[in-house]
Amino acid sequence: MFYDLLKKILYVVFKVLLRLEIKGEENIPLEGALVIASNHISLLDPPVLGVAATRKVHFMAKKELFVPVLGTLYRYLGAFPVQRGGADRAAIKQGLDILRNGHTLAIFPEGTRSKTGLLGKAEPGALMMAGKTDACIVPACVAGTDLLRSGRLWPKVKVRFGAPLYFPEGKLTKEILREHTDTLMERIAALQKELKDEG
Repeated sequence: MFYDLLKKILYVVFKVLLRLEIKGEENIPLEGALVIASNHISLLDPPVLGVAATRKVHFMAKKELFVPVLGTLYRYLGAFPVQRGGADRAAIKQGLDILRNGHTLAIFPEGTRSKTGLLGKAEPGALMMAGKTDACIVPACVAGTDLLRSGRLWPKVKVRFGAPLYFPEGKLTKEILREHTDTLMERIAALQKELKDEG
């Protein structure tokens, strides 16, 4: 399968050129609907997360990320574009279909790249698809992919996957969605602090 071959090739490339380090893979469930929710600091984040995850990942990424070369790579790695500034019904339907079929969807709750590296606020409804499909949510954090800001000649890229988060059984309400979004961002922030403390 081309996805698996590309993933193996990129794994070797990232290991050598980016000194990729991955921890917390055991937190990714082996099967079932899954949302991986990560911070977002670089155009490299989607391929790095795709390589780091133990399952095939589909990305809902903003349309602007699909630039020449990287855009083709993103598509091969399972990404699909979403139009910002409104409800992109086609992208939402595609994301829901992925989860209802028991697959993995990666999202960036902030909705855009952080220009400072600091974690921003999650977009309203960032976890809506996870809630509607009872998907497991795994917080993730990427560090070091913002190559220009790092100032290193030989960057060190790290990926951490945190403990899974589940929605309670029963009706999904706005309050539950907001609480889980807040909890998710707190867990991503904790992973970010952990990576920063490591240096």
